[in-house]
Amino acid sequence: MGSVMSGRLNDMYELLIIIYLLLSAAALFYALTCRHREKETLQKLDNMIEAVIQGNFSVDKFDESLLSAIESKFSHYLRASIISSKNLEAEKEKIKALISDISHQTKTPLSNILVYTELLAEHDLPQESQICLAELQCQTEKLQSLISALVKTSRLETGVLTFHVEKKPLFTLLEKAVSSFYLNASSKKITLQLEATEERAVFDPKWTEEAICNLLDNAIKYSPIGGKVSITVLAYELFCRIDIADTGIGIAEAEQAQIFRRFYRSEKTKDIEGVGIGLYLVREIASRQGGYIKVASRPGSGSTFSLFLPRA
Repeated sequence: MGSVMSGRLNDMYELLIIIYLLLSAAALFYALTCRHREKETLQKLDNMIEAVIQGNFSVDKFDESLLSAIESKFSHYLRASIISSKNLEAEKEKIKALISDISHQTKTPLSNILVYTELLAEHDLPQESQICLAELQCQTEKLQSLISALVKTSRLETGVLTFHVEKKPLFTLLEKAVSSFYLNASSKKITLQLEATEERAVFDPKWTEEAICNLLDNAIKYSPIGGKVSITVLAYELFCRIDIADTGIGIAEAEQAQIFRRFYRSEKTKDIEGVGIGLYLVREIASRQGGYIKVASRPGSGSTFSLFLPRA
């Protein structure tokens, strides 16, 4: 009797082992199947993304019967993204054409107005007419400057402009920018001091010169008669720092974060000519080249604007 019971227990034990092995095999098969399906799904998603990157994603390549619901939604999302991207490119081309038209259509009339005012100035006009003529010329020059600044800003913001950066000496750039401001500086008896440097940085010559000129223009504009503007270069491991320091009116700490905003004008500078775009352009030009701009200033103690450009 005992041997019979022992045999039955052995049979049950063997049966349990067989069931366990079968269940383990089934679980392993199920896991491998899920793994294969997961890998297949991820591969299809990866192919979709790669097709979008290569610019050849097509609905014809999408077989909905083979994909899960999430794949279907992802495919719809990608198609919508492609359409949005194409619409964005089309709008950018329209803006580019509009900016070009504005620049072209306004350039000639404004230039003609300035020419005619200069011709009129050569005539012997009454005193009142001379005053009106001088004001007309001044306002026309302001309008020309404003339109030029707005066109530049629009080109930067819409990505129309392409920066051509290269590693070049900084002194050549700075010397060229400073030379165009000697006349303005001498009219206010301001000393322009450029420190020699052999440092090199990576930048777009044309647009970096635009940024430097904007900083120099502000330094001279807001400095008193007999003041001083100095330009120095410091080299760090990753950046070259161009300091443009003046002895001007200075900037309150509360305003220092706002002066780089578009069209921002401090109450203290309302009577000084300007439209509030110069520093905004400087910041945009710097950031598009991998650099940045900082300011250190105290009211009545002048300001130092530091333009950082990458060295590599």
